[in-house]
Parts: sequence; C-alpha cells; structure tokens
Amino acid sequence: MTGRIVVDSVRPSTPNRYPAKAVVGEAVRVTADVFKDGHDVLAARVRWRRAGGTWEDIELHETVNDEWEGTIRPSEVGPHEFVVEAWTDRYSTWRHRVTTKLAAGQEVDLELEEGARLLESRRPRGRSAVATAAASAIDAAVGALRDKDASAPERLAPALVAEVAAAMAGPQGSPDLTRSVALRLHVDRPLALRGAWYELFPRSEGGFRNAAERLAAVADMGFDVVYLPPIHPIGVSYRKGRNNTLVAGPDDPGSPWAIGSEAGGHDAIHPELGDEADLRAFMARAGELGLEVALDYALQCSPDHPWVRDHPEWFHLRPDGSIAYAENPPKRYQDIFPINFWPERDQDRVALWEACREILLHWMGFGIRIFRVDNPHTKPIAFWEWLIPEIQAVDPGVIFLAEAFTRPKVMARLAEVGFTQSYTYFTWRDTAEELQEYVTELTQGPTADYMRPNFWPNTPDILSGPLRDGPLSAFRMRLVLAATLVPSYGIYSGYELGENEPASETNEEYLYSEKYEVRERDWDDPESLAPFIGLINAVRRRHRAFDWLRNVTFHPSANPNVLAYSKHTDDRSDVMLMVVNLDPHATAETTLWIDLGALGLPWDQPYEAHDELSGQTYLWTGPEPYVRLDPTDTPAHLLHLRRA
Repeated sequence: MTGRIVVDSVRPSTPNRYPAKAVVGEAVRVTADVFKDGHDVLAARVRWRRAGGTWEDIELHETVNDEWEGTIRPSEVGPHEFVVEAWTDRYSTWRHRVTTKLAAGQEVDLELEEGARLLESRRPRGRSAVATAAASAIDAAVGALRDKDASAPERLAPALVAEVAAAMAGPQGSPDLTRSVALRLHVDRPLALRGAWYELFPRSEGGFRNAAERLAAVADMGFDVVYLPPIHPIGVSYRKGRNNTLVAGPDDPGSPWAIGSEAGGHDAIHPELGDEADLRAFMARAGELGLEVALDYALQCSPDHPWVRDHPEWFHLRPDGSIAYAENPPKRYQDIFPINFWPERDQDRVALWEACREILLHWMGFGIRIFRVDNPHTKPIAFWEWLIPEIQAVDPGVIFLAEAFTRPKVMARLAEVGFTQSYTYFTWRDTAEELQEYVTELTQGPTADYMRPNFWPNTPDILSGPLRDGPLSAFRMRLVLAATLVPSYGIYSGYELGENEPASETNEEYLYSEKYEVRERDWDDPESLAPFIGLINAVRRRHRAFDWLRNVTFHPSANPNVLAYSKHTDDRSDVMLMVVNLDPHATAETTLWIDLGALGLPWDQPYEAHDELSGQTYLWTGPEPYVRLDPTDTPAHLLHLRRA
C-alpha cells in the first residue's frame, strides 16, 4: 500500500530484484523518485550496509522532476543492502513558510509559536558534547521565538542558525517516514569491473612449463588476466580434425571443449599439459608477474567422459537409447554431448548440480578465482541462480564471465542472476552510429546497474568485421575501441600478429583454428603489435578515467568515419578524449564539436590536448578542433585534456 510519501523507481536495481552490482571504491549513484501531495518540503536519505553490518546514512538531494540522488562508496567485497527513506522536513517546511510570510509583511506570531513547539519536540536529550551544544542552541532559539518584546526578525534569527538546522535534520519522530523496499547490491573486487584479458592455449606453448615462460611477455603487454581454455583431458571418440573436419588424423589434438577421456573429466588435467604441480607452478609465475589466471568452465562432455559411463541419466537419451550429441544445423558436434540439467528425477538433478559445483570448488582449491563460462545460455537460468551464490558464499570475490553471444534478454537475465561480466555484441558493431548506440545502451541504460560488458575484438570462434583479411591498422583500431570504451576488454592470442584469415567468405571462424590444432607462432615478428598493445594498456593504467563504466560521453564529428568520445573521473581531475579513425584503409580528416562544459574545461580559454600515443601536445581553444588520422601510423588520438 502506498504511503503518504511516494518513493519510487529506486536505482541501482534489477527488473526482478536480484542484486545490482558495484565494486569496492566505486561511487555508486543512488536515485529515486520522491514526492507527496501539497507543498511541504521533503527530505530523503539512503541507508546502506554490508549484509549483517552497521547501517550508514547518506543524504539525498533533489535534482529535477522529483528525482533525488546521492552517492555511496562501498569498501568491502560481498553482499550489501540499501533502502531509501523519505519524510516531511517539518523544520524546513516551517522555515520556508515563516520567512515567506515575514518577507510579505504578514503577521507571524502563530508561526513563531509553532516553531518553538517544533524545536522543543526535537530537543536532544543526550549528554554528549554534541547533544549538549545542540540543546543549548535550541533553548536559545525557543526563548527568542517567544520573546514578544523583540521584533519578529529578531525573534526568528536564532532559530535559523546552522546549529539549529543541523539538530533538526533527520527523520526522528516524523509521522510520515516512508521506506522503499530493501534492495540488494553485490560488491565485487575491482577486477570484476576493470581489467585486460589475454587468452592463451597452453598446448600451443608446449604445456604449462613452457607456457609459464610466455607469461612474462603477456605481463609486459600490460594484461591483468591470462585466460586458459579447458585444460582437461580431450575425448578420442569422434574427435574433430584440423579446420573442424569430422575425421581426425593421428596427430590431431582435438578440441579442448570436447572434455573427458579415460584420463578423467572436468577435475583432471590433460596429461600432455603437465600435472597439478605444473599448473601450480604456472599460477605461481603468473602471480609473480601480477597476472591472475582465469579458467574456462565448459559444462559439456565428450563421449569418453567418465560421467557418460557413470551417469547416463545426466544426458539426453534418444529413442534408440543413444546419447544425443550437440547440433546446430547444419553443424554437428559429434565430439560433444550436452548435459541434461533437468533430469526427470529430482535426485538426479540435485546430484548433477552438486557435481557441477564441486568442479568449481576443485579449481578454486588451486587458487583460481575467475571462470569464463562457455555458452551459459544453453543451461537453465535457475541453475546459475543457484550456483553462483553458492560459490560466492565460499568466496565472494569469485568472478564469472558469461560467454553468451545470445539474445539480448537472455544475456541480460544471465547478468541479473549473478554473472559478473558478459561478452557483448561489440564484435559486430563497426560504424560510429552502431558503436555510439550500443555503448550508450550498455553504459546509460537500465542494464548498466547489473550487466558489466567485456569487449573482445576476437575470440577463437570469431574473426569478424574489419579484422577479416584486414591490415594491422584494423587490429590497432579495434584494440583502441575495445580498450577505451569500457573498463574490461580481452584479446585472443595471435591478435598481436594480425592473424586475419577467415575459414571462408561466410564462416566467421579462423582458418587453421587453434581450437583443432597446435599453433606455432613467431612471437618475435618485428611487425608484432605487442609494443602498441603495451602502450594502450599503460595508458589505461595511468588514467583513472578508464576505470569506470558509466562515464562515456560521445562528441559529434563532421566525418562519419571518425568516432570521438571522452571518459572522465567524477571530479574531472582526469579527462581523456579518444578520437578513432574507423576506416583502417584511408586517412580521415574532420572537425569535432567537444562538449567542454561536460568535461569541466573553459569554453573561451586555451587548454592542452596531450596525445598519450604520440607524445605530442596540442594547444586548443574552443570546442571545434581539427584532427587528421592516418591509420598506418595514427589510428587514433588518446588525448589527455587539461587546462593550459
């Protein structure tokens, strides 16, 4: 039932009251619509705490159209809750009424007595120094309000001092105090929001021991996370061959996503990669270099997986008694058996779900706290709704990245029920109009409260857009976009070498895909983009403006092939302007129109634009600078804007 005061549209929130998301240290903007009948002055606040902890209060301020806002800044990882409260500010209402009447020359004796009674009703009773001082100020104000020998302005003045206003603040004793429903907020560690990922196939490096030697180069490029595809034994039955052929040759290693053989299942390591000691050594080396290891969590089985033998009830049985393999006509994946997450018997479902949980707990025992989840949209939403909180109850800092290139509502619901980050459609957004529309949706739309994007220009499955047969300038351009539009992005190894051969004109996959063969690469190629990638990641680390999601502003460009956008910290102490040539084949020239007011810069005075890529500094005046971008050597400007 609606109370006297309406408290509505509270954010951050999700459509179905799952927890919204934040990270430690993030300035979380809390907003609500607050209003009531009449003309009384209202007050509002947000109360928040870590679940089970002590409540903290932050005052909300009215902005426009009955919207109120304030900022909280969580400092602990884990589940939080918050509630918005609103009440009639009786003191401010009285103050407005009496000062208005007094200014109009009207009689205010009754209003002064009302004020005296209001102040008496809120007189502090405590014995602390603060309470004693407040009580003294109120006593003086009450005495003055009732001093009929003084003029009305003289009687009123002591009641309007700051000490009295502070003592009267808050909802204590307000008969119409109204609370919103309690909303939840899950606070993650910072890596859940911002980080650079690098996907690496250990088998192409010769196993964990040799892959550990590759980690220094990954760290030198400035990455935060090294992500490993499945490291488990690979099935032999129906193993795929090179380029996804149906028949494997004797030396073909098979797809890492065809999990399970006589050597074990999801809790085992492929013998050719090494053993548990080798994995621990790999992780230790990563830790020394400041890298965190992410592991693929792919809930599917090869026909040789131990579960197929021991738990046929966990799979889809066909009328002839055989187990159904994966299909996406015309594609057939005979080397993979999808799992039936909803068996007919409840006890079978419970046993399966618990077995899936044990896989994660097993690898968490090695210190792995990040999981990239393969095709989560092909598993029941209810499963993730159960599993993710189960794991985060053990370690609230575990991060789940959803590899869900699926329908928008499904993608959003996966994020809502707990996935920390999500793959997106960035790979297929090429034009300035497409990028601006999509990034605005991700950063300003309702899903921004709970869906964190992770931009990947390429994956082992996807070679798309200008990267297909594209020059190195295309790889530079897409890297800049991914790394600077959102706080988290990733690339699949080989990107720095400009690997650009698609399987066919219509197939988005790579020719000679590493999913089906061991790739040998020349990491010392003089044309490698590794130095450029390292430069981009170094710029990201230097500038706090890149740490946050919801701070993107797009600026008009006269050339449709030039995308201009800025990111800034809340206090505008760090302002970055990115100008990107979206055509990797041609030089682009344009005039921009920069919203200097939004960036805290003067409209009529010079300001510096220091390019973090070239090292050059330009002195600009006004909102319409000219830029020229040759993709062969200057695919973009990353400009640090500052007062001259």
